[in-house]
Order: sequence, then C-alpha cells, then structure tokens
Amino acid sequence: MEVKPGYKQTEVGVIPEEWEAKYLREVVDFVNGKPHESDRARGGRYFLITLDSIGIEGSLKAQHKETDVWDDSLKKDDLVAVLSDLAHGNLLGLCDLIPEDGKYVLNQRMGRLRLKVAADPLFIRLQINRRQSHFKKRGQGTSQRHIYKRDFDALEIPFAPEPEQRAIATALSDVDALLGALDRLIAKKRDLKQAAMQQLLTGQIRLPGFHGEWEVKRLGDHLTFLRNGVNSHAELLPEGRVKYLHYGDVHGCKEVYLSPESLPCLPDDKAASLDRLRDGDLIFADASEDVAGVSKSVEVSGVGTTEVVSGLHTIAARFDKMVLADGFKGFLQFCLPFATHLRRLAAGTKVYATNRAHVASVEMRLPSIPEQTAIAAVLSDMDAEIAALEQRRAKTRDLKQGMMQELLTGRIRLV
Repeated sequence: MEVKPGYKQTEVGVIPEEWEAKYLREVVDFVNGKPHESDRARGGRYFLITLDSIGIEGSLKAQHKETDVWDDSLKKDDLVAVLSDLAHGNLLGLCDLIPEDGKYVLNQRMGRLRLKVAADPLFIRLQINRRQSHFKKRGQGTSQRHIYKRDFDALEIPFAPEPEQRAIATALSDVDALLGALDRLIAKKRDLKQAAMQQLLTGQIRLPGFHGEWEVKRLGDHLTFLRNGVNSHAELLPEGRVKYLHYGDVHGCKEVYLSPESLPCLPDDKAASLDRLRDGDLIFADASEDVAGVSKSVEVSGVGTTEVVSGLHTIAARFDKMVLADGFKGFLQFCLPFATHLRRLAAGTKVYATNRAHVASVEMRLPSIPEQTAIAAVLSDMDAEIAALEQRRAKTRDLKQGMMQELLTGRIRLV
C-alpha cells in the first residue's frame, strides 16, 4: 500500500513521520493496587479507587468508597486502570487520571500507570482507552475476566511529539467539556420533570384555567382487561402480521408511550384468540425484580392499522376514555397513590408480582379529562426536550469518537 508523503508505515499503522510507535512499557511504569478496607460508614479521609470507580467511558465517577488507610501510591496525573471485570469485559483496561495529590488510594484489582517519559497524561489515557479491544482480547477467566501488567506492557501506541500531544488532548477535552455540560443539563431537566410530575399528578400545583376538586375513582369500575398471550421469546418471529408486546418490552421502555414498530411478531395461529391492542391501552408488567418496577407500564400509541397483542407476564387494560384520557395513562405509574397501592400488595421474594385484581382495586383522585390532557401535554413536552438533548449528546459523543480516531492516529493534524 502506498503511503502518502509525510507519513510512514509502522506496527501501529500509518502515522506521521515525526511520530513514533512505542510500547506502553516504554512510556509508563505499572504497579498493582493493594487490598484496602472501605470505611464509608465512619467517613474516611481518602477516596478509595476500586473497580466501581471507573465508568463505562473510562472516567472517574463522582462517588467513591472511602478509607482512613493512607499510602502514597497515587499522585496527580497518575493513570488508574481496571484490571478485572465481569465476563463481558467491557471495562477492562479503561483508565482515568488522578486529579490531585494526597486524596486517593488505589485498591486491589486496579493498576497504576505513572509516566516515566515526557508526555501529556491525557493523551496517553486517550490512546489506552481507544484500544479497549486489545484488553478484551487478552482478558482471562470465565465468570470474571482479568488482565495483567504484561497486557499493558504489550500495548503499542502512536506517540506524537509532546506539543502535539497537548494540542490533541486539549481539543478532545473541549468536546468532553461539552458532553459534561450536556450531561448536567439533561440531569437538571430530569429533576425539573420529576418535580413537575410530583406536583401536577397530585394536584399540588394546578395548570392555569383548572379549578375544582378531583374525583375519587375505583379503577376496576372503569376498565376492561384484555386477553394476553403466554408465548416466550423463542416462539417469536422477526417479521409477521401480528406484533407481540412482551413484559421485557415494558421494563425496557424508557418512555411512557410505546409504539409497536420495533416489536417482534407472533405467528398468526398463536395470536388468533388474543385481543388486539388499540391506542391508549395501558400495558403493565406483572413481575419485577425490584419493588420500584412493580407499577411499570407503557401506554400503547401509534398502532394505526398494525395488529398488536399483549404477551407473557403482561396485564393489558383498556380504560374508559371518559375517566382516563389518552396520553395521561402512561403517567399513571408515577401517581403516588397508584404506585404505592400496587407495591403494598406486591407479593414475592426474589420477584415481585402484581395481578389484575391489584390494578382493579386502586382507588385514587383523578382530575377531569381536559386537565389530564393538559398535564400529559406538559409532561410530554418535557420528555421531548430531554429526548432532544440526549440525541444531541449522542451525536456529540459520535463526533468525539470520530475525532479520536483521526487525531490519535495522526490522520488529521492540528494546525
């Protein structure tokens, strides 16, 4: 393959002529962490860097365990790396920088990498984190995978002159700062939505133009339960005429509404006796691994001419539209009287179960249909704003990934 002028072929690929290919052992000294006991109950003076301290994108989390046992193993700009992870190995080798001296202690199953040559520590961190496939490939173990000093020593990275390292690190740090700002904005918007739900769904705050008392309704007097299937995922098809809503789809849905486009299909003969869902039907998961998931539900929307049925471990309810408005039913799970009632009745140890009788027995105060519609519109607008911000964050993260690939290999040079 012809190499363009100003570049050369190396073991790490084509890089600029001024760059080098270096093994990580030439750049850093590696040390294993030592066992330390957490002292969070009494409030330790130092942050203990453990396997839980590194996030999925290779960044230190805001919260760490604490310890009163000090050792001087960590200093500012040291890299700390994950040496053990579950079988998928998604965190193996990921690392971040220690931000200051005298506050951090390294625990076992973590590694410390300290620069022994002139280099920008953030540039080295970025080079390591973009090569996670190297560590996943070398991980050993079954239920838990491990990597060792030799796996870091064997990693070969493109090594730019130090001024260019700093420029690259600065450019990518600017994108990280934007991602951080978006994360904080998304968190703030979520908090605002949570507060709005607590106030609007309880009547603590009323929207302009709405007055009067809410009426107490027993839900069982105003609903019809629909026949659902009991088919497992193994019986489903990727394509077909009848869409099948499994309880996993309920738990996995991040929104209050669920559109059927992405659902798998149930063979026609197995769906023949099942009731078809319509827009506004509310589907509950009848089993949850935790109490918080007991009231989890989705409101079906965008059905159109599609045939959709409710499936295994679901409760499908069709409410009188003069009692519960379309669009509002998806927020029912966040109404405290509703969720509290179902959680109080939930039975089980490892799995918490609810049933049709539990749903039917709920008695709660409800606003008028126009007020329900107005509340749902406000909360849906807030959801849409959060979704737009999350989409923007995803695009920014993709941009960063592309920048990393180009800048850290020298394909694109900064002026």
